[in-house]
Amino acid sequence: MVNRKELRPESSPAAAYGAQVRRSREARGWNQEDLATRMGCSSQHISAVETARKPPTLPFSRKADVVFGTAGSTDSFEREWRNIRHGSLLEGFPEYVVHEGRAVELRLFEIGIVPSLLQTSEYARVLADSAVQRGAITPEQAAERVSFLAQRQAALERARPPMVFVVMDESCIRRPVGGSEVMDAQLERLVAFAAHPATMLQVAPYDIGERRTFDLPVNLLTLPDRSVVAYAESQAQGHLDRETASVLPMLTAYHQLQAEALSQAASVAMIRELRKGTP
Repeated sequence: MVNRKELRPESSPAAAYGAQVRRSREARGWNQEDLATRMGCSSQHISAVETARKPPTLPFSRKADVVFGTAGSTDSFEREWRNIRHGSLLEGFPEYVVHEGRAVELRLFEIGIVPSLLQTSEYARVLADSAVQRGAITPEQAAERVSFLAQRQAALERARPPMVFVVMDESCIRRPVGGSEVMDAQLERLVAFAAHPATMLQVAPYDIGERRTFDLPVNLLTLPDRSVVAYAESQAQGHLDRETASVLPMLTAYHQLQAEALSQAASVAMIRELRKGTP
């Protein structure tokens, strides 16, 4: 006990994580060597995580959940790791991303900006930098957002990719972001996305008027068991909904929106006209 370092869990999320590891270990009467043996690492590594000298990783967190029996619980180490890793993201979004990576179908609707999964890195960087300039996030969090988006996009490029349906309000392609070069590359990306065999891209034109069925962005995911979850967010928070009674009406509204939107061919034609500078 002579070398026991006092922890300050309130000092940072990593420190709180380390304190949780120590509490869980000591509650079982284990020393650091005992825990290291069970987790297949060194006692020095355990000490570094407990004292926040080394940040936790996802593999470490999953092993800790197995060793301590906390997998899937509200006290799981993986959950704490995700809170640290995605601390700058809206509440509910990290959980949504887990489902996104498993989904067999994605249905997306966006207003004002290009849906994140279709954004170029330059477009995404402009949006993140804008948030930094407003003081909403730090430069480090901005870099994390762009990196995290790239990981999400890469996760969809698998051997059997999900079917991705996208309906964008016309404002998404007419709102200038980052200047002409950034927008031109972004519009080119949309055209390429529409050409993929596992995608469908539609623009909901301004003249759809009151027939637009959503006033906020909406994401609907069909999971491997064919259940559907919905995710929607406001400026302040996100909400993941698994309740069939509320999700299925949203799915119906999405189908109604698709029926009112331009066809994919007409949508691509509109995007190509914008690339030529035609209003």
